[in-house]
Amino acid sequence: MTGAGVAVLVVLVALLLGTGLLLGRRTAARPLRPSDVGTPVEHATFETLHTASLAAPPLRAGLTEESARRSARRLRSLLGTDALCLTDRERVLVWDGAGHHHGKDVMGHIQELLEGGRGAAFDSGCADLDCPLRWAVAVPLTVENRVLGALVAYAPRESAVLARAAGEVARWVCVQLELAELDRSRTQLIEAEIKALRAQISPHFIFNSLAAIASFVRTDPEQARELLLEFADFTRYSFRRHGEFTTLADELHSIDQYLALVRARFGKRLSVTLQVAPEVLPVALPFLCLQPLVENAVKHGLEGASTPPRERPADTPFRITISALDAGSEAEVVIEDNGGGMDPDRLRRILRGEATTSTGIGLLNVDERLRQVYGDGYGLVIETGIGAGMKITLRLPKYRAGVHGS
Repeated sequence: MTGAGVAVLVVLVALLLGTGLLLGRRTAARPLRPSDVGTPVEHATFETLHTASLAAPPLRAGLTEESARRSARRLRSLLGTDALCLTDRERVLVWDGAGHHHGKDVMGHIQELLEGGRGAAFDSGCADLDCPLRWAVAVPLTVENRVLGALVAYAPRESAVLARAAGEVARWVCVQLELAELDRSRTQLIEAEIKALRAQISPHFIFNSLAAIASFVRTDPEQARELLLEFADFTRYSFRRHGEFTTLADELHSIDQYLALVRARFGKRLSVTLQVAPEVLPVALPFLCLQPLVENAVKHGLEGASTPPRERPADTPFRITISALDAGSEAEVVIEDNGGGMDPDRLRRILRGEATTSTGIGLLNVDERLRQVYGDGYGLVIETGIGAGMKITLRLPKYRAGVHGS
């Protein structure tokens, strides 16, 4: 090879290497798209799952006009059909695709389906020669054996594949609607549990607090005024009607008001220590989660519990220590007292729901709500024994989706 040929070859190699390096850099800089990897089947599977994931969140709100509007296009994409509509038992909630004029006839075609709960296929009966919608398949949307509405898919011709696909998509929609029902049931359960906790706020506590306030009216009017304000704020917070979550700051403030009213009755017989890290104050937690635990300690330590109090000198006060400390991604709250404690077997029965005392309502309620919100790893950890006081520990994630203080 001549010198000129070698030079040309060197230039070509350099150009190829440079081009390869440039393409490599561009490929590395550009994020991979689903179409960049996998077989056509894998890509189709990914696209189907992705479309389904986008349609799911609206349906978790239940079968409404808004949820139907936001999910219909995704559902039609899953079926690959010309038009699709979602109905409730009375009307068409949304129409997506061609042939909107068919919307007025849908409810007549699916009346038997809504009453009997069985899918149906029918000829559209359209007189418009330019309309592509000649055939439709309707599938009921059922939750707990109740027909809530229907999914109706339209096509140019009869198709067994579309009928089967519509049935599968409708079943998937029903699962999302069932989850929506569970969410509503969970919310109703939490509201019922909070009502039970509110009912647990003893009438005796209210009566005794007002009596304590009255006792200061003549001897210390300013103290009576302060206590009355504490009582008003405490009851206002305990009986508020909005939000199932609160902040650690608000819950601790309510506890401080509660203990101020208790101190007005028992004076030096009660000693309270509070240790709080400022960085955990904004942490959100279920409403009325700490107050029942503190009330339980007071009730069984000062007000005469069913468990015999531990023998201690008369000049030794009943102590409650409350700490809320930073533990990395969590806040750790500990409520400890030096009262009479509890038989561990009795405590286990309470947490299994086998006890019906007010103590059981408070401890079981809080334990169950913590587990519902954060998972089974976040229930109450209770250390106790007869004559050994009680120490209750709970951990609160600093962030959990859907948990926001109000």
